[in-house]
Amino acid sequence: MKQDDVLKQQAYAAVENQGETVKNDPYYPGFHLAPPTGLLNDPNGWIQWNGTYHLFFQWMPFETGHGAKFWGHYTSEDLVYWKLEPIALTPSDWFDKNGCYSGSAITEGDKLKIFYTGNVKDEHNNRESYQILAESDDGISFIKKGVKIRLPENYTAHFRDPKVWSHGGSWYMVIGAQTKDERGAVVLFESKDLEEWTHRGILSHADQKPLTDLGYMWECPDLFELGGKDVLMFSPQGIEADEIHYNNKYQTGYVKGKLDYELGVYNHGTFTELDRGFEFYAPQSTLDDKGRRIVIGWMGVPDQNEKLQPTVVNGWVHQMTLPREILLKGEDLFQRPLTEMKELRINERINTTINGAISLEIERTSEVLIDGCIDSMDLFDYAKLKYEPQSRMLTLERQSYTDGKIEERSCILKDPLHHLQIFVDHSSLEIFVNRGEEVFTSRVFADPSNRILKINSQNSPGLKVWNLKSDTIKLENFKR
Repeated sequence: MKQDDVLKQQAYAAVENQGETVKNDPYYPGFHLAPPTGLLNDPNGWIQWNGTYHLFFQWMPFETGHGAKFWGHYTSEDLVYWKLEPIALTPSDWFDKNGCYSGSAITEGDKLKIFYTGNVKDEHNNRESYQILAESDDGISFIKKGVKIRLPENYTAHFRDPKVWSHGGSWYMVIGAQTKDERGAVVLFESKDLEEWTHRGILSHADQKPLTDLGYMWECPDLFELGGKDVLMFSPQGIEADEIHYNNKYQTGYVKGKLDYELGVYNHGTFTELDRGFEFYAPQSTLDDKGRRIVIGWMGVPDQNEKLQPTVVNGWVHQMTLPREILLKGEDLFQRPLTEMKELRINERINTTINGAISLEIERTSEVLIDGCIDSMDLFDYAKLKYEPQSRMLTLERQSYTDGKIEERSCILKDPLHHLQIFVDHSSLEIFVNRGEEVFTSRVFADPSNRILKINSQNSPGLKVWNLKSDTIKLENFKR
């Protein structure tokens, strides 16, 4: 039996043995994508192909730690209901034996093609990295076509996560990199045929003006056009915390500018964090047939106490965010829940006005809509949102799952608080502020029996609460 088949059978067996325990965990999500067992991290290959949305993901099926990653695979026709498909890639070849790392998907002709990084380590733990092509006729079964890019000079082997797109008759690829002097960078490649690639050089780096000392490694780059600007989204590692900014272990954000494709030069502005919560990393975008730029992120952060999350005892860890549309309004990126998310609503439970204080019971899969300004919101006696109108500072507090102490993340709103749209899903919280001006994405490991939502406001905002579906992911396509 081929090594690819051996690894697939072992992974399917792991899901068969552990899957029920995972699904029965009270923290397991109802409408967010999560691993059937083991560890999930970066979204990969995010694309709409032949009318179907495909989301691949970094997956370690055998344990809740990082290791030789597989590519798991979800599909959806409507972005609400999802199917877990057969495994797309296994670390079964010499060029990816220590992990099929992150990458992206494109359409060429009638084929779905994916580029990903093959991770290789020798007996002394020295790393090698390769950029690899695989392709599919049906979007389910993939054939690896081998190494297309080897490590250029002047970079360490931390050289990964290819994102590919077409422009002006050529294909382009950005790769997250670390230079030999241990500075984060994004590297640009160009190809006419997806086979032979030309190294165009560094597109941006940690000290490219107006940036200064922006980390020792940049992961998961994604460059796309939005509202007449070229947006580079990436996840830098090694930024020092600066008051209310950069408080997670690693960050995710974007710069805006203009890419000169002929010269391979990208002039851009300052770096802005994309999400203000505790867990958000490695987002990837795609353009769908409605013309929307849709982003999905990993609701986790590398090396940020992952092993201490309470789901680990039940054999799984991490989940994805909801898909979000991103828009450029003026100079700022806004993120908004897709209109399809309204299909998650089962019934409207509450429709009222808040006068002073309100305390009510909600389901652990709920949507909360607040039209107006609040002073504070307390969810399940675990997470608290506070607003200071004079400074326009919005702060999310939660109990740390490591030691129970209160930790917080904050932002300063450009406009006074006037709208909140909140998605609660067993152990996750996504708060869209002022119709997408800011977003807080976080895990909330509250007592599963606690369903109490408390809101305080002197401004009489409107409040609506819906119960949401909790059975949107099907496993029947996932087969041995």
